[in-house]
Amino acid sequence: MRIKDGFELRVICGEAIVVAHGKENIDFSKIINLNESAAYLWRAVEGKDFDAPMLAHLLTEEYDVDEATALRDATKMMDEWREAGLAS
Repeated sequence: MRIKDGFELRVICGEAIVVAHGKENIDFSKIINLNESAAYLWRAVEGKDFDAPMLAHLLTEEYDVDEATALRDATKMMDEWREAGLAS
């Protein structure tokens, strides 16, 4: 999986927000707000191919979380990014 071109993570008023560039990516019906760990993962994989085990590994290195929980959370986050059109 990879974050699609045309999306950028910005911090606005202390919140990590995904901003779209280009008419084809803009959907004003929703704002994508990432929590701390999702923003950490976004920055770590921006411009790279990634999968759930890679994200889980990053989570276990940065946070006090076990591998099974990290893998479950990473898989869920990838599904959410795919559903929101941020990654493919």
